[in-house]
Amino acid sequence: MTKLLVVDDETDLEVLIKQKFRKQIRDKKYEFLFAVNGVDALKKLENEPDVDVVLSDINMPEMDGLTLLSKLNETKPLLRSVIVSAYGDMENIRTAMNRGAFDFVTKPINFKDLTITIEKTIEYTRQIKKTLQAIKENNILKMYVDENVLSFMGSKEYESVLLRSETIEATVMFIDVCGFTRISETAPPDTVVHMINTYFDVMVKEIMDQDGFVDKFIGDAVMAVFRGDYHLDRAVDAALSVRHEINNLPKIKELEDFKPKVSIGIKSGEMICGNIGSESLKRLDFTVIGDSVNTAARLQDAAEEAQILICEECYNQIKEAFRCERIGEITMKNKSIPLVVYEVLE
Repeated sequence: MTKLLVVDDETDLEVLIKQKFRKQIRDKKYEFLFAVNGVDALKKLENEPDVDVVLSDINMPEMDGLTLLSKLNETKPLLRSVIVSAYGDMENIRTAMNRGAFDFVTKPINFKDLTITIEKTIEYTRQIKKTLQAIKENNILKMYVDENVLSFMGSKEYESVLLRSETIEATVMFIDVCGFTRISETAPPDTVVHMINTYFDVMVKEIMDQDGFVDKFIGDAVMAVFRGDYHLDRAVDAALSVRHEINNLPKIKELEDFKPKVSIGIKSGEMICGNIGSESLKRLDFTVIGDSVNTAARLQDAAEEAQILICEECYNQIKEAFRCERIGEITMKNKSIPLVVYEVLE
């Protein structure tokens, strides 16, 4: 059973939530707790540490929703929050996202959309817990690690493992949503956020199905890493699945003229993995860096809509398993010799 905390000073919302989710409550799929503001919410969370998702309004007395987000990000880094507010302007959305909100739903509430958002948030929380278990088994590349998570894990010995750097053999994949920047400048904010999260959900599923792990989200792009046996083959399989699933997504009602497409770059080779960032700011990403990572990013940048690009070295490794086509040579920044590029077709 998933435990959710609803934070809103409108007491009528409690009755409405219980009505709309009565089946899930009856089936013991969800358990809802309620708080009237941020201060009340923090007290409830002290007594109910197993809450998985917080649904919070913005405008509340004593402590507003944005302040609550900051508090939760500091004290409960694994807890995911969804803002449910009538203040759906871009400034509030960006502030909420910067303070750790997982998603944003506007009032008046569309309960079908809220249900989908809750399910998505719960699934993401499950993935985090699964990944943390993998980390405990020292597979430390499998997730983003920051100082808050290190504090949560608690162990000094474990912390020293996380902070260790090493050279590994892996495959990096960059996926970008084509044309998203143009749409984000003209579409309603809640549409933009819902749209990009929907695309990311599709990508994450296909990446995880091939035992890959999302290293980070960069704007409207995803960086994923694959390690272990046949890591290049699994990355290419994931890329083909992502392209297929994105191509078959239905058009968004508010954006009838926009059809989602992705461009993908993949590179396999040696890279350094470790906690990269600023120790003084206590902001470190456990990530991979190196020439292979840079090349994958540039291949993605060179790819057109629905293209999956790889270099000749990678092509020679997978040519018996995948049908590819030689594109030609492209010149890359800081590369004296042009790179021979192939497109993965199927």
